Amino acid sequence: MTEAKRPTLLIVEDDAGLQRQLRWAYDGYEVVVAGDRAAALEALRLHEPQVVTLDLGLPPDPDGTTEGLRALAEILALKPDAKVVVASGHGARESALAAIAGGAWDFYQKPIDIDQLGLIVARAFHVHALEAENRRLAARAQEDALGGALGGLITAAPEMLKVTRTVERVAPADITVMLLGASGTGKEVLARGLHDASRRRDAPFVAINCAAIPETLLESELFGHEKGAFTGAVKTTPGKIEQADGGTLFLDEIGDVPLALQVKLLRFLQERVIERVGGRKPIAVDTRIVCATHQDIDAMVADGRFREDLYYRLAEIVVRIPSLAERPGDAALLARHFLTRFARAMGSAVTGFSPDATAAIDAWGWPGNVRELENRVKRAVIMADGKLATAADLDLAPPEDGALPINLRAVREAADRGAIRRALAQSDGNISGTARLLGVSRPTLYDLMKSYDLNA
Repeated sequence: MTEAKRPTLLIVEDDAGLQRQLRWAYDGYEVVVAGDRAAALEALRLHEPQVVTLDLGLPPDPDGTTEGLRALAEILALKPDAKVVVASGHGARESALAAIAGGAWDFYQKPIDIDQLGLIVARAFHVHALEAENRRLAARAQEDALGGALGGLITAAPEMLKVTRTVERVAPADITVMLLGASGTGKEVLARGLHDASRRRDAPFVAINCAAIPETLLESELFGHEKGAFTGAVKTTPGKIEQADGGTLFLDEIGDVPLALQVKLLRFLQERVIERVGGRKPIAVDTRIVCATHQDIDAMVADGRFREDLYYRLAEIVVRIPSLAERPGDAALLARHFLTRFARAMGSAVTGFSPDATAAIDAWGWPGNVRELENRVKRAVIMADGKLATAADLDLAPPEDGALPINLRAVREAADRGAIRRALAQSDGNISGTARLLGVSRPTLYDLMKSYDLNA
């Protein structure tokens, strides 16, 4: 039976005598000792200790705290979950304030009492273990929740949750659905979710991008063709509509279907029969149509570029999908999901985002929506040097101040809404966790959410 690995304690202390004393004082821990900042960082990378005791008086500044505080910052940058217990005999109050402000977990004034420091270290290990277990449970709960979401869609924004509820409601009804939204907002994911929630879930789901197929071939792709119908037609081939018989056909970018082909598509929707290219025999097909476009379909109908009668056949239910910029909190939620997925797939040590990366994600307008976010996070996982991906790794500039809103009340309301939604996303909708993140009581948070019409 393999012996469980003991918790690791890193002692950063330049006094050789105190090093030996501390090393033998901590029975039950794997103890690693470093005498300066460079050795401490090397040991941190190699052993990944859960707890660090750090003397702020490190060489080349043994009589000050500059080198020790620098070591503290670099330790936490590499391993944010580490519990760093700082010790110093130099201006205890000022040193304590600087250390705690820099992220230290606790502070101990020299001269060191081994027994008391031992209790602090034991408590630090205990808290670290609890936090690690909490992260595991939260990650498992999030995966379970996301796994049950519509089509695997990942969202916590009320705007998008309203969309998913609409799709779930119309899924059992055998009607055509039109999804309207910018490229990269998840139209195909919603279409698959709709199919999976319908009575046709055991039949095929077939998708075709009408903009990606040349106009001369699109008719054959949709309706199929008979052998010899045109040069190269060496055998009879069913089209996408037939292939989806009994199931769902997703017509992406329906606005790119030419007018001549719109007539044939309208006939299928009216009569539920098709004729293959080069064929004369009507073929009955039971296929549900779900379509999508990023174009202004109403303007296309008004301009005569899209048939009005076809539009009303396709748009029995219209679902408008908000852009990522209109879904506060979702960018951060999706970014963490993508980072975890890519880091696991690439064997990367990246575990999260730095504060500047988080701020940049919140501030960016995401013109490419979820597709752009996914690509930038993949880039960040590849480019990151440490465990935290930065704004530079995402190829995003630090956020800039925008134009002032109309008045201070509007500023406050926008800030409150944004902060609450981001906190809800980070705490997976847990009200108690959200209140702790925001530093308010649960009743206060409930009042704010009610005031701004926000849902968990």
